[in-house]
Amino acid sequence: MSKKGEIVLSGVRPTGQLHLGNYFGALRNYVKMQEEYNCYFFIADLHSLTTHPDTRELREHILSVTSYYLASGLDPDKCVLYCQSDLPQTTELYLYLNMLAYKGELEKTTTFKDKIKQHPENVNAGLLTYPVLMASDILIHRAHYVPVGKDQEQHLEMTRTFGNRFNHRYGEVFPEPKAFNYGAQLLKVPSLDGAGKMSKSENQYATIYLSDDDDLIRKKVMKAKTDSGPTEPNSEKPDYIVNIFDMMKLVSDPSAIEKYEADFNACTIRYGDLKKQLAEDMVRFISPIREKAKAIREDERALSIILKVGAQKAAENAEKTMQMVRQAMGLKYF
Repeated sequence: MSKKGEIVLSGVRPTGQLHLGNYFGALRNYVKMQEEYNCYFFIADLHSLTTHPDTRELREHILSVTSYYLASGLDPDKCVLYCQSDLPQTTELYLYLNMLAYKGELEKTTTFKDKIKQHPENVNAGLLTYPVLMASDILIHRAHYVPVGKDQEQHLEMTRTFGNRFNHRYGEVFPEPKAFNYGAQLLKVPSLDGAGKMSKSENQYATIYLSDDDDLIRKKVMKAKTDSGPTEPNSEKPDYIVNIFDMMKLVSDPSAIEKYEADFNACTIRYGDLKKQLAEDMVRFISPIREKAKAIREDERALSIILKVGAQKAAENAEKTMQMVRQAMGLKYF
């Protein structure tokens, strides 16, 4: 398949283990995108420093995320995989774009407000200018499309704002990046307790991680919230029961889902059996990814080569952008 000329850019912070939501909300789409677009996927280690300044485990997290990216189907021959800090052009562009970002607009971002509530003891400048660094990640490759969820749409809008300000002041360099998810919003996988979505760092027992062993997956699923069952035929499902059925749609055979739907509507459903079915289907889905990632992680030399080669490819494209930026700004003096 010949690729389209457009560039797709996305990254993930290495601040925790990847989970089922990461896979169905992002990774599955990335595998498809790499066949059709010029894709740059990076590990956002610099972003992680805004809330996780302790770097002792950062290297391990970077290698782990890369292992699961590869185990999920990303191919370094079809896309560019790299670590954010290996691209100095990003931080140079970050500096220039900071001159075009204003304190008032940065303080109004939803994520900044949320983070200062979560980390009141660590309200640093990097946290405030997080949207500027994210804009630099995107604009350094002059990306056309960015797979983002609802919580990142404001940052993407700010990226367009900063890019347009640069273009207006210095000359046309950056395209306007658009949100892109094959015509649909990114899927949000619900947490097992029915409260919100699965998270890398919060509510860990209600989140199924790609690294969970089989027994832990079973334990987590069996603890999922249920009730005594419907008392009226064809009743409306409570949200937490909808969540269980939604997760079945990700990993279970349609015939199994139909059976339990019929049992629910007939008021004969046994939630214990439903959760056992879901648990075994989860184990069958996750275990091959987990074992493949383990094998990949064991070959640290191969992993480091993949990230080094990816950084070289990313730097080649990023430097083209920076030459255009420096020329437009008049920073090429000689």
